[in-house]
Amino acid sequence: MRNIESVTYNGEKIILLDQTKLPLEEVYLEIDSVKDVWDAIVQLKVRGAPAIGIAAAYGVALGASQLKEDDYESFAAKYEEISAYLASSRPTAVNLFWALNRMKNTLVANKEQPVAEIKQILLNEADAIKKDDAEICKSIGEHGLTLLKDGMTLLTHCNAGGIATAKYGTALAPIYLAKEKNMDIRVFADETRPLLQGARLTTWELMQADIDVTLITDSMAAIVMQQGKVDAVIVGCDRIAANGDTANKIGTYGLAVLAQKHNIPFYVASPLSTIDMETETGADIPIEERSAEEITCGFGNQTAPNGVKVFNPAFDVTPNDLITAIITEKGIISAPYSESLKNLF
Repeated sequence: MRNIESVTYNGEKIILLDQTKLPLEEVYLEIDSVKDVWDAIVQLKVRGAPAIGIAAAYGVALGASQLKEDDYESFAAKYEEISAYLASSRPTAVNLFWALNRMKNTLVANKEQPVAEIKQILLNEADAIKKDDAEICKSIGEHGLTLLKDGMTLLTHCNAGGIATAKYGTALAPIYLAKEKNMDIRVFADETRPLLQGARLTTWELMQADIDVTLITDSMAAIVMQQGKVDAVIVGCDRIAANGDTANKIGTYGLAVLAQKHNIPFYVASPLSTIDMETETGADIPIEERSAEEITCGFGNQTAPNGVKVFNPAFDVTPNDLITAIITEKGIISAPYSESLKNLF
């Protein structure tokens, strides 16, 4: 597997792989301001719940390093403003808030230290968040690998691979580990409209690793299932409620319904940081709505009449009764999710 790092820090600037340029260009942005981090998250230059969390952690550490205040109270007040600003970038992916909360806890735990030392401690914590994510994703992959058999064909939606995390990804992690073991695993990748994360990102990433991938439009998932070409569906997620309801890229719910109809296992791969025990059900998950232009004028080409009304939710929620199992770094859990998720913590 080629180790493509979507978020790094070089000591002065955050380096981001601009995922809006893929698959035609592999462009890396050098970011030295909190506003640019916020813009990168909102504009999907960095995307994928874990990668957003990593970027936010580095963003808040970068912002803190640029503060002039040298007493803790003033420094902490400014830090809170930076953290709140980054938290406003995207509402659905809980990893954003998890990472910012972990960074805040680090700040508070070191309040007796000189401000100059706190700044370095915050950068160290951002590094730790990234390192932990890579290890977590590999563990998810190892557990998920137990569900795979040589010769299987999987269907995935959106992009939950290495460029959406620190390494390996979540949904794609078992596939990468299978490749390392010379297993023959084939993949159908949904195009994932309207922003084509499957077409632009997942196919590119899997082809970089020489994995057999076939691109289909979202509306073709039903026929490949009907024809018996899919052995399992595996997706990532942006938030899991305490009852197991799962928010992921728009179109995931429809896949889960189709999978149940065709008796195909439907797996969700998720780090514990994406599980939100404070959110009781999927009905409580805030769903981001994005601009109409993403649908009416995607990638600069107008495909709808002027003035047409548009509904553009970025995510949908898959009810827990459609999910065969959730793959975490601590193992694979199944229903009843209200109990099994609680036991993880």
